[in-house]
Amino acid sequence: MAPAEDDQQPLHMLFFPYLIPGHLIPMADIAALFAARSARCTILTTPVQASIIRSIVNLRSPPIDIVVVPFPEVGLSPGAQSGSRGDHGKLQQAARLLREPFRQFLADHHAGLDAVVSDSFFPWSLDVAAEYGVPRLAFLGTSMFARCCAESLLRNHNPDDDDDDGGDPNAVFSVPGLPHRVELRRSQMMRRPDQLAFVKGIYAADQKSYGELVNSFHELEPDYVEHYRTTLRRRAWLIGPVALASGSKDEASRGTDALSRDADGCIPWLDAKPAGSVVFVAFGTLSSFSPEQLPELARGLDLSGKNFVWVIPDADAASSAIWMPEGFPRATRGYIIRGWAPQVLILNHPAVGCFLTHCGWNSTLEAASAGVPMVTWPRHADQFFNEKLVVDVLEVGVSVGAKDYGSSTETHRVIGAEMIGDAVRLLMEEVEGDAMRRRASDLGLKARSAVEKGGSSYGDAGQLLDELMARRSR
Repeated sequence: MAPAEDDQQPLHMLFFPYLIPGHLIPMADIAALFAARSARCTILTTPVQASIIRSIVNLRSPPIDIVVVPFPEVGLSPGAQSGSRGDHGKLQQAARLLREPFRQFLADHHAGLDAVVSDSFFPWSLDVAAEYGVPRLAFLGTSMFARCCAESLLRNHNPDDDDDDGGDPNAVFSVPGLPHRVELRRSQMMRRPDQLAFVKGIYAADQKSYGELVNSFHELEPDYVEHYRTTLRRRAWLIGPVALASGSKDEASRGTDALSRDADGCIPWLDAKPAGSVVFVAFGTLSSFSPEQLPELARGLDLSGKNFVWVIPDADAASSAIWMPEGFPRATRGYIIRGWAPQVLILNHPAVGCFLTHCGWNSTLEAASAGVPMVTWPRHADQFFNEKLVVDVLEVGVSVGAKDYGSSTETHRVIGAEMIGDAVRLLMEEVEGDAMRRRASDLGLKARSAVEKGGSSYGDAGQLLDELMARRSR
């Protein structure tokens, strides 16, 4: 093909998402975003994950191809292959075994590929893509702020090297070299050697990649965009919020083809509530609480005196007869959804005035996009960093006082009902809450502007496409 003809062919981008919904959903949105900008987009994934993707984006207009490979045989039933049942060791084993199907796809199709967008949880995809001469763009799915914090700690500071505090879990550390003063307790940091090694491997591979795609927008965290690009000298394109930019499917069905039966009645229930009067409570698909914590959470919602919608995961819902206080919830004030809920739809309902969240980045960004302030309750991963962004930098949230890092319920101290109720009331009633609500509303407007033509995220996506096209012609 002559170079002039080749330049006129649309860019072909391969998307290779990790296996759990929190990674799949934004990656599918990114594919839809670039497809809408005239790129030819292919998603390589496994059967259960393909069904989740089909619930998120319209694969026909603009067209997106899905190539399905078998889920590796690691002893997981189809119902457990998206991580919802907590067997993350086998899930990671399956992810490693996807290297060969990924390599085979590149062996067969690399001549027509302009870029691979692969999840950072596949660090080995960098070497495979390089083997076939295809530039790899990494997607980790966290904030610029969290990325800068983690990079700083990994490079400059290991809290276990400090002996002067005697290993006190409540010892406070400043994260060095950032635009703001950021402090964390030792107990809020990732410390397991295997986890640290995995994260270091991820970051090393991402740094060697062609660049990184970030589900955020410049106006949300401008100091950290500048820090990442200028101080850390990293190539990053901020293209979010991708759920707004992609024009994806109806918010009620995003991420599932099996909404909870309780979800059907939620919107009519919200319709009957005054504007800004409802607390939305949801902690993502992977968080769980101890039997001691759950009744305190229920009592805290009761003490807040506010209307609430509470999404309870299937595992906790199954034991609700044991931990749920008698007579809870009061029918007029509380609505419970057991299982999957249409989170984006609920956050954008006028009745919702506050979001009690684990600070996973997808949830945090969805709240910011909806202009909803947050009560923060981080658990693990990047969530304590995201809490600092929400509470200390953006000042659109209140912390319940979580101090313990860990995915296991045994690692978390119980947070009392009074602290939960007080945090909700501060955000929804007090003078400080008024200012937070105004700032949150302003962020929602900025999020929508960022993805519109002429906006910062629209521009970053266009710059990347132009760069890839220019690379093709070299």
